[in-house]
Amino acid sequence: MLVLVALAAAIVGGIYAWWSRPQAEPLAPPPPISGPSPAGVVDTTRPRPSQATEVTVHVTGKVRKPGVVSLPQGSRVTDAVQAAGGVRKGAAPGPLNLARRLIDGEQIVVGSPAHAAPAVPSTTGPSVDPAAVLDLNTATPEQLEQLPGVGEVLARRITEYRDSHGGFQRVEQLRDVSGIGDRKYADIKDKVRV
Repeated sequence: MLVLVALAAAIVGGIYAWWSRPQAEPLAPPPPISGPSPAGVVDTTRPRPSQATEVTVHVTGKVRKPGVVSLPQGSRVTDAVQAAGGVRKGAAPGPLNLARRLIDGEQIVVGSPAHAAPAVPSTTGPSVDPAAVLDLNTATPEQLEQLPGVGEVLARRITEYRDSHGGFQRVEQLRDVSGIGDRKYADIKDKVRV
C-alpha cells in the first residue's frame, strides 16, 4: 500500500512538473543600433537630426509664376527663379547673383534696377549699402561677402566665430578668425562695427 501511495505521488509530481515547465515566448525585435552606420549603409529607421531640409523664399518681379516656393537646403537663386517659371520673355534677371545660396525667408526680386538690393528677412539684419558700416553681430554671410577680400568661406568663418563666442565684443576680434591676417584686417576694420 505504501508503494502505491509513493507511485501515485510520483505520478502527480510528474504531471505537476510537466504543466509548470517554462513556456517559450516570442521576443520583440531588437531596437535599432544607436552607433554610426557602417560605410555605405543608410539607416532609414531612425529620424534624422532636426535640420532644416528646405528653404522657403518669395520670388517676385519679372518671372512667369511669382510666389512662394520651397526648395531643398543648399539651393541657389537660379533654382528659385526656375521654380517660379523662369524669367519672363524679353526680361533680364537684373543684378541678381544667380549662383548665391538661398536664405530661408528671403525675397528675390527678378529684374529689379541695378541700384535696388534684394530684400532679406528682417531677422537676418539690414540690407547692405556699400557705404554703410556693417554690424558684425547682425550681418548675414551674404552681407559680409560684400566686404573687401571676404568670400563665401571667410564670411561663414566670421559667422561661425560670432555664434561660437557669443558675438563680437570688439572689432579687433576679427583677427582671431582663421583667414584674416593683418592686411585683410586693415582693409575691413573701418567697414565694420560691433
